[in-house]
Amino acid sequence: MFNVTELVVAFLISATVAFVSTPLIKKLAFKINAVDIPKGRKKHDGVKARLGGLAIVLGVAAGLLYLQPEYPHMREIIIGGIIIVITGVIDDIVGLKAYQKLIGQVGAALIVVSSGLVIDKITMPFIGTVQLEGMGLIITILWVIGVTNAINLIDGLDGLAAGVSAIGLTSILIIAITDYRLIVVYLGMVLVGSCLGFLYHNFHPAKIFMGDTGALFLGYAISVISMLGLFKNVALFSFIIPIIIIAVPIFDTLFAIVRRLINKQRIGAPDRKHIHYQLIDMGYSHQTAVLIIYGFSGFFGVMAIIFNSATMLTSLIILVLIIIGIQLIAELTGIVKNGQQPILGSIRKLIGRNQKV
Repeated sequence: MFNVTELVVAFLISATVAFVSTPLIKKLAFKINAVDIPKGRKKHDGVKARLGGLAIVLGVAAGLLYLQPEYPHMREIIIGGIIIVITGVIDDIVGLKAYQKLIGQVGAALIVVSSGLVIDKITMPFIGTVQLEGMGLIITILWVIGVTNAINLIDGLDGLAAGVSAIGLTSILIIAITDYRLIVVYLGMVLVGSCLGFLYHNFHPAKIFMGDTGALFLGYAISVISMLGLFKNVALFSFIIPIIIIAVPIFDTLFAIVRRLINKQRIGAPDRKHIHYQLIDMGYSHQTAVLIIYGFSGFFGVMAIIFNSATMLTSLIILVLIIIGIQLIAELTGIVKNGQQPILGSIRKLIGRNQKV
């Protein structure tokens, strides 16, 4: 059983450390010139400090020092996390090329895999458990890198990455509590606490950005925590649950890749077609756009929680709802052309009708 008092204390420690350390890290960021200057797609007012993700890292570290969880793969998970944080810090201070950041991500993923923490099987309806064998190593590495980059790419508006991560981690935490996965509960508690402590300073108008330090760290943490809990699940669609939970950043990233391939652009080429920019271009305010994406994330998180213990019929109904949600993301991110946007078209008509009234 879980010691509720211990978990609450760990949550409060993480949130408090992240909250208190953020202003100090902001001062440090300006001293070492780890700042973000508005230009190009970046529309924020004035120079903003980056490196805020260090506050999230410190909050997580403080919470874990209090809990001191024991787990066979913990040492390698921490080492991988340190590699990711170092990669993010260097990028926030001096800037790194995409391939250089990828080297850090691959290094962290290899450390995790070397511990034996691998996605070795998935559960599918009518088929049962499928052993991945050697493919599990490749899938694990791709999962860590993919989720890490997905969170990084969605970090485009004040409070967006921290909030989406907190919502996703809360969903994982609830599933872990129902499944009695202690290590996932421990990690989930301190991660959510740190995100919320930092979010106070990062929500619009942000006083500081998390930078790649925070975005890469949160992506890495979510990828690892999902392997510790969700992929070990025995539910009918165990492999789908972690994808549902972070569906917004995952599909926003996938659609960005597809969009750039269709337009014959570099996969890493920046554009304003990500879901958050599209909402801004539709006329929503910065804060409203972030809250809408929070709503998307909350929807997918609730669907994943229900999906985790649902019957076959319920699972199929939820899948239909999820597909509708993914369709809307596709329409927002420009994959689907204007003439083929039934959901977004209806929303635009409704907005126009309300404005006329």
